[in-house]
Amino acid sequence: MASELSLKARALRYLSQREHSRLELGRKLARHAEEGEDIEALLDFLEKNKWLSVERFSESLVHRKSARFGNSRILAELQTHGVSGEALDVIKAGLSEDETARACEVWRRKFGKVAGDPAERAKQTRFLLQRGFSQRAIRVAMQGQEDE
Repeated sequence: MASELSLKARALRYLSQREHSRLELGRKLARHAEEGEDIEALLDFLEKNKWLSVERFSESLVHRKSARFGNSRILAELQTHGVSGEALDVIKAGLSEDETARACEVWRRKFGKVAGDPAERAKQTRFLLQRGFSQRAIRVAMQGQEDE
């Protein structure tokens, strides 16, 4: 029965599980599209009916990732999903407000104490850099206290 689902039913099933970007949903549906089916028209229909939303997708991704990752990593992931322009600028402004606090929390959960030697300090810095945090946020986090 799963192979008999129409493209629209398949799209709605994906969207009922979680928010998707237009690009991501288009890729998933392309695997199941038969010749003559217009995926772009279906995506336009879903957006027109507010079933597919860049804003909701962006908020969902930021909510899922912000507790573990820094701004640059989250923004890069949004860009890979086709989010750009004004929507990306709005998200960037919102994320920059609490990046330091998020970096402090990630550092505290992972390490919990200020590094005593340069090797440990480098390890902590690399960890936070790989998570996408800015140098400023890392510097504050590694002091073991949040910037007031």
